[in-house]
Amino acid sequence: MATTTIDAAAPDALPKTISLRKRIRRLVMQLGPSRMAATILFLIVATLFARFSWDMPLVGDAERALYDARAMVMAPHVAQDQRIVMVTYDDETLFNTGIRSPLDRTYLANALANLDQMGPKAIGIDIVFDSPRPDDPLLKAQLRAMKTPTWLAYAEQASNPNTIFYEQQKYLEAYLAEVTTARTKPTSVLFRTDSDGVIRNWPDRPKNLPPLMANALAPVDPAHANYQGNIRFLVPARVTKGAEEPVFSKIPIDTFAAPMDAETRAAFSEMIRGRYVLIGGNIIDNDQFNTPLSRFTDPITGQHETMIGLEVHAHMLAQQLDKDWPRPLPGPSLWALAVLVVLAGGLTSLIDLRARWVALAFLGQMAFFVAFPFWLQGHGVDTTTLPAFGWAMGWLLGYAAVGTAARTIGSRQRAFAQSALGKYLPADVAAQIMRDPDQLSLHGERRNIYCVFTDLEGFTKLSHAVTPETVARLLNEYLDRLSDVVLDHGGTIDKFVGDAIVAFWGAPISRPDDGPQAAKAAIAMHAVGEQFRKDLAGEDVPPIGMTRVGLHVGDAIVGNFGGEDRIQYTALGDSMNTASRLESANKSLKTRVLISSEAAAGAGRDDLVPMGRVTLRGRAQPVDVLTPRPDLSEEQRARIAALVEAHAAGNKKAYVTCATALAGEFGQDPAIMFLIERLNETQKGESYVLS
Repeated sequence: MATTTIDAAAPDALPKTISLRKRIRRLVMQLGPSRMAATILFLIVATLFARFSWDMPLVGDAERALYDARAMVMAPHVAQDQRIVMVTYDDETLFNTGIRSPLDRTYLANALANLDQMGPKAIGIDIVFDSPRPDDPLLKAQLRAMKTPTWLAYAEQASNPNTIFYEQQKYLEAYLAEVTTARTKPTSVLFRTDSDGVIRNWPDRPKNLPPLMANALAPVDPAHANYQGNIRFLVPARVTKGAEEPVFSKIPIDTFAAPMDAETRAAFSEMIRGRYVLIGGNIIDNDQFNTPLSRFTDPITGQHETMIGLEVHAHMLAQQLDKDWPRPLPGPSLWALAVLVVLAGGLTSLIDLRARWVALAFLGQMAFFVAFPFWLQGHGVDTTTLPAFGWAMGWLLGYAAVGTAARTIGSRQRAFAQSALGKYLPADVAAQIMRDPDQLSLHGERRNIYCVFTDLEGFTKLSHAVTPETVARLLNEYLDRLSDVVLDHGGTIDKFVGDAIVAFWGAPISRPDDGPQAAKAAIAMHAVGEQFRKDLAGEDVPPIGMTRVGLHVGDAIVGNFGGEDRIQYTALGDSMNTASRLESANKSLKTRVLISSEAAAGAGRDDLVPMGRVTLRGRAQPVDVLTPRPDLSEEQRARIAALVEAHAAGNKKAYVTCATALAGEFGQDPAIMFLIERLNETQKGESYVLS
């Protein structure tokens, strides 16, 4: 099996990633006609989703919610508009006058008489006179006498069936016919709400209706006479902390309904002169509308505030006066963006870069989906038809479509790569080779690696006592557990030798933490072996012994060896043999895990205790060995280290003192007692030869 050796400490040595063009070409060539057709169909569906999400059930609700967020966040914060004033009657007014249908008309006539003399620019009355009252003649006379351009609300059953019925409409038409003059005319008060009951856009203008109130009150340029884009709702700017000044001043109609002399009228005229006056109700549970601002709680009241119809007219009039007409994105642009986001999703699934770059690309695109619609909203674009949620879903569907197709091809490549690699490489190494099987080649090189050997005591005896099927089952389970430890710690499995595992760290990828990871794995393999032994105690099989582990670091030749038809990725060299001898030495030294001093230097552990210098079987060069003893205290480990140091230094007095104390303390610890025995049999600098 062949791989490319990579050194994590040298970025230039990393294998080149496969170019996006190559991945696309490979995908198209290997996908096949049927899967290609299915992928293209799925991409078309994703594009339609990204273009028409506003018109889809449930998804349209998400789009409207996102639009409301944009309209709220990007709404202009303004001081009070001095061009428009609302004159309202409320429940208290109706209670005081005793009239609720909808307002005492004598009261209104008196207010109009005073307002007419205060010099307003125009008056819009959002009150529908659809039923008779005894004081109608007085109001009609006042309406006919108005010198200020005055517009009276008109509604019809055809366009507003839930507001007025046929008989009311007929009476309203007759009423308006009696009062219409060159100055007093009808105006449409039609609103259109979306399916969720929220007003977001200007209504259409049916030809049989009079001009819309905002259009009637102030001149509108012909290009926007039938504007049906979004209503620009304004948000009041804060005056002081916890307080705000309303966008439009709201004056009770009672202020103007009382008789006034010239001096009083002049005092109040400062609030009216030169302004557009809107007259209507501010009644609880009546003529209240949800707007995009209603979705979020008001910072002052903490409630989801609705808006009276009169105030909606005021916002529309202010928008018209400002000539602020947000322009929608043209259809071709929406189509182009839909295609681009779907392609972006598909291409993202093919990115072959480091994880951090893939994450950066993903986060960048997600930020675009979130921020771009807000940016458009803030730069004069009508986003009521902008499929922001649809873009995100289209991207996701494009990612899924192309990613699924790529995985179809990848499964074939993985089958090929796995047949060569087996299961001996850690996930990140295998993933690099699987992405590009062309990396497979026969070669070898010298590497400094951490080698681990294991052995299961007593398994040979067990294999003679049970059936072959049981042997296979137990062995597979045992090796699986230990293999997981190796791969989880970034190691490479060299081979299985019966019940033993040979593994190493430092190839094909070399990492700065190879030493600590190898030491952790060595200790964990012993622990897993002990757990396996405990689990096996519940079965009707002979008991087995402990798992012994040896760890050493040194140079080895690592690579793929064999022929074109049969190859194996392995490591060859003295360091492998030393690790094997260390594993065997555990039995003699009565330890479980033995680590050479060379490996211990890079292990980064503080729980290792020295076990003296030994000459391993078949080896001429002595090795200083250590074993992990996390069960001992730091002070105990220090005293054992002092024992070995005193022996190595030839300090007999210090050695005897340490040995005497440790023998009394560790009389039941075979490893420590045998260490003392070995040191007693050797002199300064000598090693204990294992026969």
